[in-house]
Amino acid sequence: MSNKHGNLSIDSDNLFPIIKKWLYSDHDIFYRELISNGCDAITKLAKLDMMGEYTLPSDYKAKIQVIVDPEEKTLKFIDNGLGMTADEVEEYINQIAFSGATDFIEKYKDKANDDQIIGHFGLGFYSAFMVADVVTIDTLSYKEGATPVHWSCDGGTEFDMTDGTKNTVGTEITLFLNEDCLEFANEYRAREVIEKYCSFMPTEIYLSKANAPEEYETIDKEDKLDTDTVIEEIHEEAKTEEKENENGEKETVEVSPAKDKLKIVKRPVPLNDTKPLWAKTPSECTDDEYKAFYRKVFMDYKEPLFWIHLNMDYPFNLKGILYFPKINTEYDSIEGTIKLYNNQVFIADNIKEVIPEFLMLLKGVIDCPDLPLNVSRSALQNDGFVKKISEYITKKVADKLIGLCKTEKESYEKYWDDISPFIKYGCLKDEKFCDKMNDYILFKDINGKYQTLPELLKPVEEPEDAKETESDVVNADGSDAAPEEKKDDRAIVYYVTDCNQQGQYINLFKEQGMNAVILDHNIDTSFITQLEQRNDHYKFMRIDADLTESLKSDSETDYTEAASTLSDLFKKTLNNDKLTVKVEALKNDGIASVITLSEEGRRMQDMMRMYAANGMGGMDPNMFAADQTLTLNANNELVKYILEHKDSEHVPMFCEQLYDLAMLSNQPLSVDAMSKFVKRSNDIMLLLTKENA
Repeated sequence: MSNKHGNLSIDSDNLFPIIKKWLYSDHDIFYRELISNGCDAITKLAKLDMMGEYTLPSDYKAKIQVIVDPEEKTLKFIDNGLGMTADEVEEYINQIAFSGATDFIEKYKDKANDDQIIGHFGLGFYSAFMVADVVTIDTLSYKEGATPVHWSCDGGTEFDMTDGTKNTVGTEITLFLNEDCLEFANEYRAREVIEKYCSFMPTEIYLSKANAPEEYETIDKEDKLDTDTVIEEIHEEAKTEEKENENGEKETVEVSPAKDKLKIVKRPVPLNDTKPLWAKTPSECTDDEYKAFYRKVFMDYKEPLFWIHLNMDYPFNLKGILYFPKINTEYDSIEGTIKLYNNQVFIADNIKEVIPEFLMLLKGVIDCPDLPLNVSRSALQNDGFVKKISEYITKKVADKLIGLCKTEKESYEKYWDDISPFIKYGCLKDEKFCDKMNDYILFKDINGKYQTLPELLKPVEEPEDAKETESDVVNADGSDAAPEEKKDDRAIVYYVTDCNQQGQYINLFKEQGMNAVILDHNIDTSFITQLEQRNDHYKFMRIDADLTESLKSDSETDYTEAASTLSDLFKKTLNNDKLTVKVEALKNDGIASVITLSEEGRRMQDMMRMYAANGMGGMDPNMFAADQTLTLNANNELVKYILEHKDSEHVPMFCEQLYDLAMLSNQPLSVDAMSKFVKRSNDIMLLLTKENA
């Protein structure tokens, strides 16, 4: 071949994807592109051997070598794949209108499965110019009688191509790094980048430093391989020790036999695992392997709770492992990592168009060969195929959780506190996931028992004489009740947000054999609102939202007059005209007063506080204080005393104290209110001291 100097054939259609790559990628991604090209060339050569169109040497071992040379400021990528002829260099490198992989697939599409053809030789190659001033290619094709080719380009649109000197089949690419990118010739930086992008590529990758002194290791002679370079033979004599036998006599005992060893040139160790765990079928994998893989990939030494192994061939190819990590924090601070691969080539972390958003709280890997190597998120957003992948992943997660709940309920309960934020967030973000999981969401109750919604809502038969038809419901004047006045017959699920703060209410419920569930995560208010919207036969009510009939005694006494008197007294004393005051006879006469806040009002308060905490402004949460109801227990001696001695000078102090005590069982007092409460408590104790003096 005569020397050739020419211009690269680049038109606007070909330039666009290159520009997009430049804008989208980090500079270190050239490592991935060039190594992927090497894997591609090796895969092609293996397929040609399989189809009988080429015979691999008996000692052939597929590998990619990366050689850094900080002194010469160069970086080499060497593969022993199929190489290129001058015509192929012209086609795939000089004319960037073609893709080597696409052309190869088209040619052999009826002869071989193309799943493992990765990369687009040509476009990926040009990523080298992101970091190099000059790039050279030395290549020798597998074809019989092929002439080696040397190609050189300084990053412009001109190139030089001549006969080369390479004498082994494959391709060697040399990057002469520009001054801003010399870090990539550093061995440790190179290792870091290769491990980031290429940890699981299907061909072994070896990294070395040019002109580095040889390293050695010692092995047992019987472990020698044909490829080992022996430096020295070493004979180790047997080791003995003088020990005392059972007769008390000293004797010499051999503790280590004589050994023949060899000092050899240190064997190179690949940086990657060519057969990652996700590529195996689940039945081939052990629990220990899953845990070891988790530790290696995510550097997390807390064991995962459990995992889901995805393994699908139709209608698309997708494999992966999703881990549910153990967490000890609130939902807001959970951060996971889902690594996305294409045929074992790393693409990116947490691409939300492919991975359902709520699953990004997990840790895992997903390998989908049907996705393009160079992912454009704008393109993925409108890709129906990508949406199907996302839906499939969601379905597999839901199926795994439902299966656990049905067949391993004890384990599911053990995991629940850790995994509930993932599931609740998923229900908020994905309606289909919410519908599938609806009956398999666990609720921990105040007795420490876990129950699903169907278990919590087991219907209680209503007595026949208690049932009313629509015509039976009437107003006080005898007219038919308006529709909006009909009884709300939705089942109520009571819940607790703070077991300590709402301890008084919990005790009241337990005394009456009633139950409530614990919902103490930040996400729970939004979560139960979502459930109510999708299920119209029940509603959630916080344990302090109202006093149920079960907590009241069967007294038939009319407290209308007492309620009017005490209402006026408390409103005047507390200077709060908006406060609703009720008088009820409670079964527990040790409780003097209880504060309740309507469920709607409390949720609105919570929402306003959340907006304020996130700097989103909004309304004042205190404006919903009008929904407060103070219920006074007619069976309590202190309430009776206040009613009978309403004109006493001490009664206003008792009224304030009762109100604050009720508030303390509902929520913390403000700093000012707490200061007054402490002073008033001291005054009351002082008053008792004087009366008993």
